[in-house]
Amino acid sequence: MQTAQRIINHYRRNRFIVCTICALVTLILTLSIRFISERNLNHHRTVAFANHAVDALDNVLHPLLVGRNILLPLLELPCATAHLPLRKQAARLQTIRSIGLVKEGILYCSSIFGARNTPIRQLQPDLPAAGDLLLLSTDHSLLKGSPILIQWYPASADGQDGVMEIVNIGLLTTMLLEPQQPQITSASLTVGKRHLLYGRGVVDTLPELKKDEERYQLSSRHFPFTISVSGPSAGVLAFKHLPTQLPLAVLLSLLIGYIAWLATASRMSFSWEINLALAEREFELFCQPLLNARTQQCTGVEILLRWNNPRQGWISPDVFIPIAEEHNLIAPLTRYVIAETIRQRHYFPINHQFHIGINVAASHFRHGVLLKDLNQYWFSAEPVQQLVLELTERDALLDVDYRLMRELHRKGVKLAIDDFGTGNSSLSWLEKLRPDILKIDKSFTAAIGTIIIALGQRLTILLSRWGKD
Repeated sequence: MQTAQRIINHYRRNRFIVCTICALVTLILTLSIRFISERNLNHHRTVAFANHAVDALDNVLHPLLVGRNILLPLLELPCATAHLPLRKQAARLQTIRSIGLVKEGILYCSSIFGARNTPIRQLQPDLPAAGDLLLLSTDHSLLKGSPILIQWYPASADGQDGVMEIVNIGLLTTMLLEPQQPQITSASLTVGKRHLLYGRGVVDTLPELKKDEERYQLSSRHFPFTISVSGPSAGVLAFKHLPTQLPLAVLLSLLIGYIAWLATASRMSFSWEINLALAEREFELFCQPLLNARTQQCTGVEILLRWNNPRQGWISPDVFIPIAEEHNLIAPLTRYVIAETIRQRHYFPINHQFHIGINVAASHFRHGVLLKDLNQYWFSAEPVQQLVLELTERDALLDVDYRLMRELHRKGVKLAIDDFGTGNSSLSWLEKLRPDILKIDKSFTAAIGTIIIALGQRLTILLSRWGKD
């Protein structure tokens, strides 16, 4: 059988394990949630950066699309007439570096230089073109080598006539593509097969990504360009930031562990196990026969309660009875014994002289609880057998209500004092309680000889000598 200390240690260990698991799960969940939140935040920042750049360039290019209806009719005019409207339109658009009019593939008028006579293909090999075209290139006329964004609008079917608008993209990209450490280490504008990198100018290929870096690209829905953003992956940045979340996670896990410790105080305890055993009917009744010393015949039984715990095995009464007393569970255990004895009374001889002894604690007498239980379970069944309540000396006998004892005697219940001489009883209680039976420990009888026997005979008390089960 299990010892009390071993069982208590078992429950404490299980309770500690449960609380530790709760704390660890809280720690892991907190860090995981913070990691996911930080990762999503980093990704959101990257997307927001790209969206802002795309929206800004869309806002730059949209006025050019609207203003082409003003510029295309100027192709029918000589440069001397068209020059002033070109300059006004360039000033109105603000982001425009220059506007050029192209006739039959020849740049014949510029908002900056006025009249010109330069084949457009010498300046930009991809022009003229038959359709609208957005180009990323470098300046070959004014600020040579500086990046420019060219918007071409054709005015003829073969594309030899058209309007060329040059956007001062260098200044815009300085503001729009500036990296935001640590999420964004580089940003670029891609038009066609060419790329404008922040701080590096126009290149034909994007640089390779470093280890743990990723590239996010967002294309405009209105114009043929793409914003590319590079930097450490959102997960890598979130993982690097995770140690700063550790103190909060540890505090939260300790709090949850402490709450779990308090919450499991009642459910993960031996007293809770006793309540569960009562509900699951794990307790079993055994009978210890009472023999007549002269005839050697069985004149009754003492009901013994044993616990066959499916989780712990057989548990001794020396283990669970003290714990039940400590947690005020003796009355429920006694109530269980009374109910089970009545349910199984058909095993006993149908004889009013046959004794059935049930152990009760003095605390069960308080407020008439024992009498209520007997009325509910025992007297209502009207058993033939003689009920003997064996009062244990484990509790102080001061709890016994003598009026209740008289009522029990009136109902035919006999009182026995169990283990007399080893607990709280004294000879004075024999006169006060007027028990019907004394169960004397054999060690006590050996010490006092025949004195207690003579006293019992004088008080007309039946004597029973008890050794061991």
